[in-house]
Amino acid sequence: MKKVSLTAQIGIALLLAVLAGVLLANHADFVNGYIQPIGIIFLNLLKFIVVPLVLFSIMAGILSMNDISKVGKLGLRAVLYFMVTTLFAVTLGLVVPTLVKGFLPLIHINMETTVGSIAVPHQSVMDQLVDMFPNNILTPLSSMAMMQVIVIALFFGIAMVHVGEKGEMARKVTLSFNDVVGKILEYIMALAPIGVFCMLTPVVVDNGPAVLGSYAALLALAYLCFALHAGIIYSSAVALLGGLSPLKFFKGMQSAMLFAFSSDSSVATLPYTMQCTEKLGVNKDIGRFVLSLGATINMDGVAIYLGVASVFMAACCGIDLTLSQYMAIAFASTVASIGTPGIPGGSLALMAMVFASAGIPVECVAVAAGIDRIIDMGRTVMSVTGDASCAIVMQKRMGDKL
Repeated sequence: MKKVSLTAQIGIALLLAVLAGVLLANHADFVNGYIQPIGIIFLNLLKFIVVPLVLFSIMAGILSMNDISKVGKLGLRAVLYFMVTTLFAVTLGLVVPTLVKGFLPLIHINMETTVGSIAVPHQSVMDQLVDMFPNNILTPLSSMAMMQVIVIALFFGIAMVHVGEKGEMARKVTLSFNDVVGKILEYIMALAPIGVFCMLTPVVVDNGPAVLGSYAALLALAYLCFALHAGIIYSSAVALLGGLSPLKFFKGMQSAMLFAFSSDSSVATLPYTMQCTEKLGVNKDIGRFVLSLGATINMDGVAIYLGVASVFMAACCGIDLTLSQYMAIAFASTVASIGTPGIPGGSLALMAMVFASAGIPVECVAVAAGIDRIIDMGRTVMSVTGDASCAIVMQKRMGDKL
């Protein structure tokens, strides 16, 4: 009997979750009390393995290349790719809602009666730069500060290459742990269909039929921008720069995109993204390096939605955005998307920062949070797909050299 593929299993789990969510719509207590905890356990297992995955994958990738100049070239090109796609994402997230906002059913928000203030993080670009470098080795690992984890991995990996034979023992231990982490991933990934079902069912129960009117408009607008970005930017990149058919690319990424949609966690989807890109011909070392980097700094989905939400909520408040406000949103969205935690709901706090930078009442974040979980699914798919497109391009441009 032919074994059902992981993609098919996740797809079946998604359909069953929707069906179960509809049937159990009046039993939210049961769903939240007995089904959701199983999904949380699965997500926790993925989060627990993410830090060692990124840490050892990057170090192993550096060790396998044995040439620091090559690592630097790959990293710089990947970062440049991420910056360019993020710029397109922010632009799209501002232009599309501006063009269609006059045709949308808007929520009329009276800020005098709106309750629930949200603290706004005040971080300059230099503050974010400082935060990239840890002051000890344990805190970033325990708090999942992924930028700091990457910095730690880069220092240790590069140092092991530089010390040569004296670092041979550390090299062997690193590569051994990398294999162990990979085996743990196999155990966790075998539970994926169950985890997807248990994570998605509560979302259907809580949000399914309740998302109406303006919420539905915001939802549709966000997903329209996601589709345009994937269809134009990512398709063009993999075809023109990666030499791969866009249809083959999206088909090969199905399982990762489905899991990203159900888990709305880009770092949790990292194992699936690595598997998919390897099947598409990306060298394992290049894939792990680029994807681990992208899971932390490349959040095109977040950049798009921060722009969409800013324009939409400003219109709901009766605010006509000026050119300077658009520029403030674009800059803040770019910076915020780089620092967004790759976990469910990680962008809400940063949304307040973007709103504040453009003079939009931060209380609007509380309004947008009502459907953030559903939109977060699409944001995550965009970020994961963008990481994979970069891996395809880097393989084409640097695979032979490395």
